[in-house]
Amino acid sequence: MIRVLLADDEPLTRAGIRAVLAAEPELEVVAEAADGREAIELVAAHRPDVALLDIVMPVLDGLAAAAEITRTAPGTGVLMLTTFSADEHIAAALSGGARGFLLKTGDPRELFAGIRAVAGGAAFLSPAVAHRVIQQVSGDRLASAARARTLVDTLTPRERQVLALVGAGLPNAEIARRLHVVEGTVKVFVTSILRRLAVANRVQAAIVAYEAGLV
Repeated sequence: MIRVLLADDEPLTRAGIRAVLAAEPELEVVAEAADGREAIELVAAHRPDVALLDIVMPVLDGLAAAAEITRTAPGTGVLMLTTFSADEHIAAALSGGARGFLLKTGDPRELFAGIRAVAGGAAFLSPAVAHRVIQQVSGDRLASAARARTLVDTLTPRERQVLALVGAGLPNAEIARRLHVVEGTVKVFVTSILRRLAVANRVQAAIVAYEAGLV
């Protein structure tokens, strides 16, 4: 069971998200907060696997709450869920320790995949957000693309397949299903890919995949 804290200042929005999550039997909403400060307190009390935070909330916004939760409760993965996709929000969320960023306008399947990925210690960006991140951090696009292709060329064909699926935002379980292998094999591939690309996490690997044209 994946235990989730839901923080949003709009009661109707919380009710809607809670109803969506209720469709997945392995997800359980253990607490709800109406502002960032309350979210921090409830994370300390309940220690959920995932804190699902809106950005714009009273008292303390979701970005500040994400940074504090990451600092004080590292066992809780933070996933931002918002209507805002401005570059500064994405950058602030990720630099503050959030492991994922989703848009409320996205497919509910992205929400399920994001929660599972973050609960498992991985990172997750919706495809729309991943594209914005790449645009933001790439700098010199031509140089970045050339460097990414050089890095990808060091991978085996199978590793390139896995990297492309990581870049598409798929969790390990879905990658395993598509490639007809066990999930443990995918974890081994991902570990090798991160090492070969000299990146720290799946978000950075996804950026390389996009820059190299794999996605």
